[in-house]
Parts: sequence; structure tokens; C-alpha cells
Amino acid sequence: MFFEDLSVGMTASFGKTVSEADILMFAAVSGDTNPVHINAEVAAASMFKQRIAHGMLSAGLISAVLGTRLPGEGSIYLSQNLKFRAPVKIGDTVTATVEITALDPGKKRVTLNTTCTVAGKPVIEGEATVMVPSRG
Repeated sequence: MFFEDLSVGMTASFGKTVSEADILMFAAVSGDTNPVHINAEVAAASMFKQRIAHGMLSAGLISAVLGTRLPGEGSIYLSQNLKFRAPVKIGDTVTATVEITALDPGKKRVTLNTTCTVAGKPVIEGEATVMVPSRG
């Protein structure tokens, strides 16, 4: 979409069920080998009592929505703040949703509320700013 196609209130979502392989691949790519993500014994002794997914794995689903659905191809991520509200476990289905809250025509920037939920409960909340191509 081009900037001119966007309006406040537009939303888009993307969902994914987090697997063992997702966690192991994310650990390999990111270098984040925190045992709470990859070691069942260590995780069992943690406050979560089991392995959890990396928070940034779930946050990456927000990037997927922004880059492929709304605003979509050509948009450039400028900023993102995140509040992690709850852990994501293996087998959880995470749904990332974005909603346009403001448009800056002068700079072709879009502000969006960003959330990730599991079973309707928020696991991540935040706000993103992206730059979007214009028709002109």
C-alpha cells in the first residue's frame, strides 16, 4: 500500500504457533541461548516452570505484519517500543495485530498500536512508527 491508501483505524494481523524448532532456530540466529529458552531442566526451576519462547521471537511477528500486510511492502521500520506482559510457551499460537493510530502526511510516517496475544490475552503491547512510500 501507498501512504495515500492508509487511514486511521485500519488493522491487520498475522498468527503463528510457536514450535520447538522456532525457538531453537531463533536461538541459533540471534545468539540468545538463555537456558530458560533451550534447557528444560533450568527452565523448570525458573519462575515460568517450563521453557518459554524468546520475547523477540513473538515481537518479530509484528515486523511480519508491518512488512507484508499493513502498511506492507516498501514500509521502513523506524521505531518500536514493547512491553512484555506474559510468557509464550511452545505450542502457543501468537497473533500479532497492528492498528493505525496516526498519519503524518508531511513525513509519510504512520504510527500504529502493536499487540501480540495468546488466546486473546496480551503477551506484548507497544507502538511502532514506520515510513511508507507515497504514490507521488
